[in-house]
Amino acid sequence: MFLTGGSMHYHLAGMPMEPDMVFGMVLIVGGVLVAAWGLLPNNIPAQRAASQDILIAAPEDAQLGAVHWTLMTVLVLALVIDVMKPASLGFVVPELSREYGVPKATGSLLSFFALVGTVCGSVVWGILADIYGRKATILLSAVFFVGTAICGTMPSLAWNVFMCFMMGAAAGGMLPVTYALLAEMMPTRHRGWSLVLVGGLGAAGGYFAASGAAALLQPTYTWRILWLLNLPTGLLLVLLGAFIPESAKFLLARGRPEEAAAVMKRFGAVARKVATPQPAPLRSHGALSGMHLVGKLTALSVAAISWGLINFGLLLWLPGALQDSGYSIAVSSRLLAKSALIALPTVFLCALIYSRWSTKWSLVTMLGVTLAGLLLVLRLEVAGEGSPVIPVALLIVGSNGVIAVLLPYTAESFPLRVRGRATGWVAACTKAGGVVAQALSITALVPPMALVAGFLVGPVVVGTLLISWFGRETKGGDLRRLDAEDAAAVTVPV
Repeated sequence: MFLTGGSMHYHLAGMPMEPDMVFGMVLIVGGVLVAAWGLLPNNIPAQRAASQDILIAAPEDAQLGAVHWTLMTVLVLALVIDVMKPASLGFVVPELSREYGVPKATGSLLSFFALVGTVCGSVVWGILADIYGRKATILLSAVFFVGTAICGTMPSLAWNVFMCFMMGAAAGGMLPVTYALLAEMMPTRHRGWSLVLVGGLGAAGGYFAASGAAALLQPTYTWRILWLLNLPTGLLLVLLGAFIPESAKFLLARGRPEEAAAVMKRFGAVARKVATPQPAPLRSHGALSGMHLVGKLTALSVAAISWGLINFGLLLWLPGALQDSGYSIAVSSRLLAKSALIALPTVFLCALIYSRWSTKWSLVTMLGVTLAGLLLVLRLEVAGEGSPVIPVALLIVGSNGVIAVLLPYTAESFPLRVRGRATGWVAACTKAGGVVAQALSITALVPPMALVAGFLVGPVVVGTLLISWFGRETKGGDLRRLDAEDAAAVTVPV
């Protein structure tokens, strides 16, 4: 259907839904359900009970090997494929709105429902990862990606909105699952920088892939090609699954000790019965209770909401704003692609300063870079002239750095009793900012870019100051020591 529309410049709006397309959609839904059922393990309660006292831990002094680097490379590619889906919405909405003859506010329903889908997906995929396993969850999300490629031929806007929600649901849980898999497979002393590096490269690479595809393909094949790319990229993710190991702890929990032993041997991990941990004689983080805990959570939440407003609001609005300013689709896409390319090398710097310099101040630094980008965008809009390359590049550098550092730092900053809830809350705040931004798009209340940039300066400054005050340095600390101090702080003598 897409190929036959070439003579009409792939303008398919208003064409009838053919029976074979409806049948294909039914097959997609049925195929996903069958795949999910086939991956479901048997006898989950008994297997889970049998593994409650098993702990998988990598040796503190394990050396990085080829398997670790291969895993990081594959997960970076997986995140690139994952991130480019929602990142492409900024290039899709303006042209899609013109084809369907609707205002941009209506076209922004795609971005809104995609973001709502990521909120749902973050919860659902986290649960599925504990049932199906890390690897199986990644592969199942790839199947969803392949299914959403049919949006590239949808003649109906309503069906595009629905499939956009499904795409967001598929993408929502990839980053948390990736963090979980890396944390369980990487040597302890390499865990921090590897999480930052993989997350940062995946975010920067995903935006670069989306903007590059828009610059190269969209002028010829219209916005629809960005949806159709879900097919080859989803299949590529399935093929990359051959290089993704399953978590050893999950394999033990599912009664597959031989496979778990093979994985542990490859990655240098060991299995042991859980015993009462003795705090290691390392530098303490300090007990987190009372105002320190509430203040830190508030600081990280403000930073997360600010990031969501920038990433899912300002950066998605920029392509349309540049086109309104006289830039063509090709020029604006090429500009953003170059800006994303500039941002890529800074991910390595971000991982370096996080692991070698300071975890706390690396986050503050990335917020500072984001603030500089906002101020330059504000200056550019007020002056009405100048090149947008540096302002956009700083925004992309800062936002990539913030999201690369924010969740690892959150996980390392809270004691065990609140670590999961705190990390989940901060992750939800990143998407909450995006929901607010897209609600403005739907209601046609998006203010000029100068006003947007000026407004966002406030929460970024507040988040930076709060983290500077309440944040604690986690570099070189032992999380078990943090848990022990927290237990001592909250224990009331009888």
